[in-house]
Amino acid sequence: MTPRPNKPSVSALEALERAQWIAFAPFVFQASCVLRDRGVLSAIESSPEGLTLEQIAEQVSLPHYGVRVLLEAGLGIGLVTEDDERRYHLTNTAHYLQHDGMTRANMDFTRDVNYAGIAHLDQAIATGKPAGLQVFGEWPTIYAGLAKLPEQVQGSWFGFDHFYSDSAFPVALPLVLKSKPRRLLDIGGNTGKWAIACMQHDPEIEVTIMDLPGQLDVAKANIAAAGLSDRVRFLAVDLLDEQAKIPGGFDVIWMSQFLDCFSEAEIVTILRRCAAALEGDARIFILETFWDRQRFAAAKFCLQMTSLYFTALANGNSQLYRADVFLECVRQAELEVDAEHDGIGLAHTLLSCRRQGAS
Repeated sequence: MTPRPNKPSVSALEALERAQWIAFAPFVFQASCVLRDRGVLSAIESSPEGLTLEQIAEQVSLPHYGVRVLLEAGLGIGLVTEDDERRYHLTNTAHYLQHDGMTRANMDFTRDVNYAGIAHLDQAIATGKPAGLQVFGEWPTIYAGLAKLPEQVQGSWFGFDHFYSDSAFPVALPLVLKSKPRRLLDIGGNTGKWAIACMQHDPEIEVTIMDLPGQLDVAKANIAAAGLSDRVRFLAVDLLDEQAKIPGGFDVIWMSQFLDCFSEAEIVTILRRCAAALEGDARIFILETFWDRQRFAAAKFCLQMTSLYFTALANGNSQLYRADVFLECVRQAELEVDAEHDGIGLAHTLLSCRRQGAS
């Protein structure tokens, strides 16, 4: 039987237009960054009646020619419009580019962390190695070199990471601490934000953070600044080392945006070690973003594109997973999910896991 062609979702003309957006995507991105960062969009926004090319060039102290090509690109991109008197005005898209926190975090992350490295995506796909990481240094993963990245790159990396987790933590916190756990193990504690939130929420909880040494240094400084060092222990561990054990005696093992930093096989080995550390009614709580559980197309798109960062720069073998792929890793680790909470913050799902067959 001859397969039927897929029914087109857009017209041929619309499809051709989308193809040109893909062909010129780097130009669109760079022009948009310059329009934002050089203050062109801000200048136009400050004038309700709009501004001419000459007025904009004067306000932003850039050459007439440079501002002209930027503005004409902005017309094509859809960031500005031009009235009959050749005054420029902002569109709604430009407003989001200027003021939407998610858009700013995504743009800065793309520009500062990914733009140069993503050019090596083909090599990363072929080898399973983060080939794009070479633009910053010779490390096996970006996490090994995170503390050594240029300051602006670090700022954009943490800005991206925290933008999404900051929206999820306040919602997840009462769910994770509902059973009044006394001891919590935070695996991949990063800057210590979750640990601080837990200790501020519950004055009796004690937290142990497991992470790479460079990340622990940042967490130690932040926790000391919060005056909470007396309730925190730090364990420097590389969980890619399969001999690295996870200690027992914890009521909760917590992992936020951590397991997406590993391949499926690596996730299984980490979760098996977590399962072996569980005692009694202890739980593993996992906070992750699954692209197929998003309510909005834009959220799904953002997560699908972010997976390419993991491929080209982070480690070469992980991603933001589809839910069923991730849940299969949980099953293979001989764990079962006893509660799922979608819609946590902007994009997250919270999984509560226990050993299979535990009462």
